[in-house]
Amino acid sequence: MLKKLIILILIINIGLTVQAEQVSQAFGNSINPKEFPRADEVLPKKVDDKVIIEGSVKKNIDLTLERCLEIALGNNPQINAAFHDVLASDAKIKQVWSNYFPQFSWQTGYTRIRQLQLSDALGQNLTFNYFILGQITLQQMLYDFGVTQNQATIRRLEYEGMKSTLSETINNVIYQTKEAYFNLLYSYEKKRVAQTTVSQYTMFYDQAKAFYEIGLNPKVDVTIAESNLSNAKLQLIQASNAVNLAIAKLNNVMGVPFIDAYNVQERLRYEPIDITLDGAVDIARDARPDLKLAETKVETAKQTLKLVKKSYFPTLSIEGQYQLGGKSWTSNYGYNLGGYLNFPTVNGMLIRNEIKEARYLYDKELANAQYTQNQIYLEIQNAYLTLVEKKNQIPVAILQVKQAKENYELSYGRYRVGEADPIELKEAQTTYQTAQLNYYGALYEYNSAKAALEKAIGKNLVSKADEDIELELDEDIKAEK
Repeated sequence: MLKKLIILILIINIGLTVQAEQVSQAFGNSINPKEFPRADEVLPKKVDDKVIIEGSVKKNIDLTLERCLEIALGNNPQINAAFHDVLASDAKIKQVWSNYFPQFSWQTGYTRIRQLQLSDALGQNLTFNYFILGQITLQQMLYDFGVTQNQATIRRLEYEGMKSTLSETINNVIYQTKEAYFNLLYSYEKKRVAQTTVSQYTMFYDQAKAFYEIGLNPKVDVTIAESNLSNAKLQLIQASNAVNLAIAKLNNVMGVPFIDAYNVQERLRYEPIDITLDGAVDIARDARPDLKLAETKVETAKQTLKLVKKSYFPTLSIEGQYQLGGKSWTSNYGYNLGGYLNFPTVNGMLIRNEIKEARYLYDKELANAQYTQNQIYLEIQNAYLTLVEKKNQIPVAILQVKQAKENYELSYGRYRVGEADPIELKEAQTTYQTAQLNYYGALYEYNSAKAALEKAIGKNLVSKADEDIELELDEDIKAEK
């Protein structure tokens, strides 16, 4: 009969499982292993001595700044650690409120007693056993004159502080991601300039060699052109390595150091923003996390001072106890029920100085809050003024690129007809290369300063439409390449 019952239960379970799978598939809820891989499939693996990630990240994905920020917010371990601090702090609040929950204890034991004093008086040893089958105690705290309330308030303020710390960590990770991303874009631009320089010096070398073969130029021109080409190739190697280092830094900030190769879909751009210094300060008052954290620490110190002042207060509680035992396990029993007003052990000098300490710490947090406010204001000023400076540098850098390009084209034209020497051409080309690097450097510094200002105020800023002057330069560079 039991076997039949077990078989029937198994048949019912199998039928329910099949039915659940059919219903799940009917509503499109079947699990796609490519979309939701097993946990062991997303761990770093080695394939051909190369560490990669399978399952969680597509190969050769296309990345933008927005996508990088999404990856960083989901994978950066600093954010994960700060988030668990928030959860732990929330648990501490519940731990304090547990003071109002009843406390239950149970005890059992055995004792062998020998009454030495009676032995001396009566001339015989009185030895007996004492058993405790069970001693149950139930205690309930009724009121502690606001001590638990103060403790819970302090824990709640610490919880709010942890939330502010989490926001500050997120703010820092966003800034680090933007900085690393813009640095990667800048590295790509420097590599493109280096590649163009190699192509130009290759052309110079071929032409110098051709002029030498027909007897128009001396061999020293070929040697100079060959040396310039070697230096350009060395710069290209350095620029390529800088790209790899920038990718490694960005991957580390995002929290995915083993991510597969990806393609960056953006280039350095000038995206102006409309904000004043006073407007930035106003935004920071509401959005800057560490400013809220400083205010929370002040209130925490204030509540701690109130708590220390209650060190003299008693605790009102009731307690009930039942015990079964005696000379045998069940020979006797007893119980008691009562209310208690428990006064703490008072050390007047200790409590007096604890109150002084709490008051001084409260004054310290007030000073720290003022210092934090001053530092934030200074940080906003530095970021804003740097942003204005880098913004004003961009038009000058654009003009330098156009002038250097025109000078390079004139020098190259003169060299082709034999009116310019290789030194003049190299100087013109070096000036043009430096101007391009300065322009991309100005764009990188502007975007970096913009990211620093967003970090300083604790909020992302919306950009306006791009200016025509930057687009014109991009067209010139593309046409030249």
